[in-house]
Amino acid sequence: MKLDISPGIRQMLLSTLLFAGMNACVKQLHHLPALEIIFFRSIFSIVASYVALRQLGVAPFGNNYRLLISRGSTGALALVCYFLALQNLPLATAVTAQYLAPIFTAVMGIWLVREPVRGWQWLFFALSFGGVVLVQQGGPVSTVADTAGSDAAGLAFLGVGVLGALLSGLSYNAIRKLRGREHPMVIVFYFPLISLPLAAVGCLFQWQTPQGFDWLWLLACGAFTQGAQITMTRAYQLERLSRVAPLNYLGLFYALALGYVFFAEVFGPLAYGGMALVLLGVGLNAWYTSRIDARAAALKPAEEVVA
Repeated sequence: MKLDISPGIRQMLLSTLLFAGMNACVKQLHHLPALEIIFFRSIFSIVASYVALRQLGVAPFGNNYRLLISRGSTGALALVCYFLALQNLPLATAVTAQYLAPIFTAVMGIWLVREPVRGWQWLFFALSFGGVVLVQQGGPVSTVADTAGSDAAGLAFLGVGVLGALLSGLSYNAIRKLRGREHPMVIVFYFPLISLPLAAVGCLFQWQTPQGFDWLWLLACGAFTQGAQITMTRAYQLERLSRVAPLNYLGLFYALALGYVFFAEVFGPLAYGGMALVLLGVGLNAWYTSRIDARAAALKPAEEVVA
């Protein structure tokens, strides 16, 4: 039987693979300061985004400056936290912490965009948070990063990863508020527009000149990131959100495989159980909200007819 995979699903599968490649590049550059990696990545991204905007004939700076700057600044700070977690934790652990971002997005959305959280969702959130605790308790049996070998340092960097997920939640809520107000490429453009000067200031205090293959890894990091963003955007344009969004969670399995093959990262049973709980909680929440949205969409035409 021939497997029929839609173009949207193919784009999302490619996106998750490209994001996994970005994660591996950041991990490979663990000896460079995180802000320095973000600096070079931002240069690549700002040039590519500006060229795309010019080709589209879209004004790059938009109109909703406060929300755009909020999206860019929270996204940039979240990226700093995520890169620090990637450099100092096993790949799968850092990715697991980042998977809390959709939960923080939903919880903060109660106040920021007036979107309610239903009773069952709190249970799904609790499952995911419990999973992160188990990941830390299970810990890596071996890892290339010396700092992750210390329980105290590992816990601290896991906290940095969770903080990054929290900041990502703020950034995603800003994107929600910008929906329909700005072109999507303008929103993407503000990410490197804010992160580039932020990283440049940080590099003034901590700079290590890349050597040899570092330049190749930095270029690959920028290319992977830009490619992942483009394919993810295409996936959301070609396919229903409920069909493609859950494919993001394949990133954890990519992280496990890449961490094992390239960085000799092996986990205990508790950690694997925790990762499964995080995926279960986030996946159940995505499934539940898609059902609620589908039910609301089905009832809306009937309500309009009655009216």
